[in-house]
Amino acid sequence: MSSVASVLLAGGIMVALALVFGVILVVVSNALAVKKDERAGQVEKLLANSNCGGCGYAGCAQFAAALVKGEASLADCKATPAANKQQIAALIGGGDTGEETVAVVHCNGGNGCFNKYDYQGYGNCSACELLAGGVKACPVGCIGKKTCADVCAYGAIDVGDGGYAVVDKEKCVSCGACIKNCPKQLIGRVPKGAKVYIACSNHGRGKEVTELCSRGCIGCGLCAKNCPAGAIAMEGSLPVIDYAKCVGCGKCAAVCPRKCIKTM
Repeated sequence: MSSVASVLLAGGIMVALALVFGVILVVVSNALAVKKDERAGQVEKLLANSNCGGCGYAGCAQFAAALVKGEASLADCKATPAANKQQIAALIGGGDTGEETVAVVHCNGGNGCFNKYDYQGYGNCSACELLAGGVKACPVGCIGKKTCADVCAYGAIDVGDGGYAVVDKEKCVSCGACIKNCPKQLIGRVPKGAKVYIACSNHGRGKEVTELCSRGCIGCGLCAKNCPAGAIAMEGSLPVIDYAKCVGCGKCAAVCPRKCIKTM
């Protein structure tokens, strides 16, 4: 056999082998491929797509994938509107959509809370908190240096003239960014339909609180005594609202001598 024929034969064999192995690779890859659930893309489009991480996942795409696999709960997402959650529930075959909520700041001390020292450092709550637990005499007082406002992608929270953070209920999507980043853990969630909330987090007795703040709850219990629905109970020296019972009459806010029950 001539050298040319030998080269052509070898080349032909190599091409044939390449074709055979190519076919095998295609068959194997198709057999082993992880099939994507098309519902994940549909679910992702219905989510808020804020990628806030409040659900515990890195982003909405990962959360959507977990939802269709049954590894996550719709209730974990606070940012997606209720109407969209209903559509998602229909797509994935049900699930707890969770109650719509908004964030509130459980403090109204601000300028009424005494300072421990004159802070001259970088204007951020987290940085200020590193120095003796923050500038405020109250150990759970709002520092008021806008860490929450800085991390809110919706412009729903800011520090007003009172010196403490306030949430704009209409802008808040309850993503939880402010909750996670408040160094004093003063921000929580209440039902979106709530009419009042407790704007203090100090469980101290009346005298202890008055020595720290002119606006803090003194635990007088007037709110609980005057609630016609029995929706307020005192836990230690601080009232707690049972929103399942609250009728939103506002009497608690009206009788609070320190004005630390706020209307929404």
